[in-house]
Amino acid sequence: MDIKAYIESGVIESYVLGMADADEVAELQRLRLEYPAIAAAIKEREQWLREFSEATGRPAPGGLKDQLLQSLNKEFAVTSQPVHFINRRLKFIAAALLLALFASTAGNVYLYKKYTKATGDFISLQKDQIQVLAENQAYQARLITFDHELKVLSEPGVIKIPLTGVTGKEGSLATVYWDTESKDVYLMVNNLPPTPSGKQYQLWALIDGKPVDAGIISNCASFLCHQKQVTGAQTFAITLEKTGGSPTPTLDQMFVIGNVKS
Repeated sequence: MDIKAYIESGVIESYVLGMADADEVAELQRLRLEYPAIAAAIKEREQWLREFSEATGRPAPGGLKDQLLQSLNKEFAVTSQPVHFINRRLKFIAAALLLALFASTAGNVYLYKKYTKATGDFISLQKDQIQVLAENQAYQARLITFDHELKVLSEPGVIKIPLTGVTGKEGSLATVYWDTESKDVYLMVNNLPPTPSGKQYQLWALIDGKPVDAGIISNCASFLCHQKQVTGAQTFAITLEKTGGSPTPTLDQMFVIGNVKS
């Protein structure tokens, strides 16, 4: 869409003066939410009209109305131009006439303020509707994720491994769900203390006596954190490491551990 051409088309001037038809109003209300340049142009025209009304709260110059009406008659006399072009120019002249009459009394300034408030309320309502729609879409996405995770936990090859707190950290608790067929590992953080600045929890799998990185634990979008795939684990544990993880576990910073039952 050519935004510049649309702004210069005159539809915004017709809109702020109440000359736009229902289709033009609906289109402009939609476009102002999509294109900041259009929203800024509307605000600029409305501000100009407000200042103009406050500064010229007096009768329009004598003869102005007659001059504008004469221009209208000339427009009707032009038959060689396309109808839509004539209608557009006619609308602009009518808008100019309305502007001159609008600025003639302080009472009309009050009416304009009521109009702009109604317009603002309408825009606010539209924004609320868009926000509700976005929240609903996010909620639907969470439901889809939750449904997927429930299916993951119900797979026949999934093993549940509770990880309990080590000595001195008995209140800590996490649960690993390990799919022994796909080798996917999912972690549920039941209760771990908040991490200090510069630190991050990391999951480990003990395979043939050697610790293997099973992925750092970030803020998961759902209740299950999808970790790295693991094959042949006998034990899972979580340690507190520097942000970004460590190639080897810091054993004195272990919080929970749990054995895979055969």
